[in-house]
Amino acid sequence: MASKLKQSIENIINPITGLTYESVVEVKDDAPQDIKLRFPFSGFESEISQSIQNESTSNAQITSNIRTHKAKQGIESIKGVKNIIAVASGKGGVGKSTVTVMLAKSLQKLGAKVAILDADIYGPSMPRMLGDHGKPGSPDNKSFTPVNAEGIQSMSLGYMIDEESPAIWRGSMITKALMQMVGETRWDDVDYLLIDLPPGTGDIQLTMVQKIPVTATVVVTTPQDISMIDAQKAFAMFNKVEIPVLGVIENMSVFQCPNCQHESHIFGQGAADKMLKKFDTHLLGQLPLNINIRQNMDKGNPENVWGVESEISDKGLAIAMKTAQLLAKLPVNLNLNNPSLKLHNL
Repeated sequence: MASKLKQSIENIINPITGLTYESVVEVKDDAPQDIKLRFPFSGFESEISQSIQNESTSNAQITSNIRTHKAKQGIESIKGVKNIIAVASGKGGVGKSTVTVMLAKSLQKLGAKVAILDADIYGPSMPRMLGDHGKPGSPDNKSFTPVNAEGIQSMSLGYMIDEESPAIWRGSMITKALMQMVGETRWDDVDYLLIDLPPGTGDIQLTMVQKIPVTATVVVTTPQDISMIDAQKAFAMFNKVEIPVLGVIENMSVFQCPNCQHESHIFGQGAADKMLKKFDTHLLGQLPLNINIRQNMDKGNPENVWGVESEISDKGLAIAMKTAQLLAKLPVNLNLNNPSLKLHNL
């Protein structure tokens, strides 16, 4: 009974993400009316229930159950963290940090417990984007308690140095700082830890691949061909080291005039489509070039963008749910091989 019900549900399409429920449904033989989906969907209970319900599920209770994905062999899991999603780009200036905050706020709104690690050591931006919520604590002078940014746990070098002070560090110092922030922070029951990576494929990316139990990544690009070219490098790197790329988020996809509502593709269009065809991946969604986003992120008021009811926040919720559902489709024992990186093949 439960097996047939599960198979039936798996063929249904989630109306929010456009993905089938395949591999994200849990139904037990002893409780066939207790249906669990492996991603958060708070606020969309009605839409999710209506898509699933039929004669056999008319009285079903549908809840969320976010699983923990295991780390690769030789890499210790991070205490208090279920899943790690790295947000990457090949070049700077594509709005990767803004997208990280969008994902965090949207996943939080969907009902998940979320944290952000700002891995951009040279240009940490999370303290400003998330707002002034104090500095990390250290109850034992050995570990950190993350900053609580309206429910989002956050850690960044930017909390510890002055905003205008440069981090003039060599690669070994960067690696040590990153590992301290990841491993010595007291993360509290986090469903998704988002790592905001710096652009490129340098020291921090290599450290992350070899020492941090990353579950999957998301690649951010803009519609420009030059942005796509660099984003492809990040995509290729993750493919080589066998870290799944959940898909692409195209930021600044279109500009809508606030006066006449005319839409202009200032940065061109079609780059994301080319990436989708080349790498056979998913378009997680597109975000517009919008002055409201820029102003509120600069002022540290992300709630005014992603926490309110608006067309833009709805886009963020759809992107976040699609990201979480694609991650949930991954096997728990995704890749238990030792992480290896052959530099001459990159």
